[in-house]
Amino acid sequence: MTRAASAIVAVACVLLAGCAAPQKPLYHWEGYQRQVYEYLKNDGTAPAEQLAAMQAQAEKARATGSVLPPGFRAHLAMVHLRLGHGQEARELIEAEKIAFPESAQYMDFVLKSMGEKKL
Repeated sequence: MTRAASAIVAVACVLLAGCAAPQKPLYHWEGYQRQVYEYLKNDGTAPAEQLAAMQAQAEKARATGSVLPPGFRAHLAMVHLRLGHGQEARELIEAEKIAFPESAQYMDFVLKSMGEKKL
């Protein structure tokens, strides 16, 4: 193959690779990192506001067929606990265990700790 033909093939490959469709993200991260930061920063944002924002993110993920990221349900459970919603928190922690089985040991520890505090 001549040098010119090799160059043409290389340019064609680059152009075709540029036309490839972007990959869909594995998880729906939109706004989640910001919510965690605000929660940990404890800047006075009301837990009810955080709960509403996170529930809106979860609904958007469901509507687009996206998967919630690891820890989302557990973080939402922490917000529910701050609001005194122990049963909702337990359900979310159980859902986190199902969605991410590798977190089961830690989620069991959290559930046990919640039981000891009689929420």
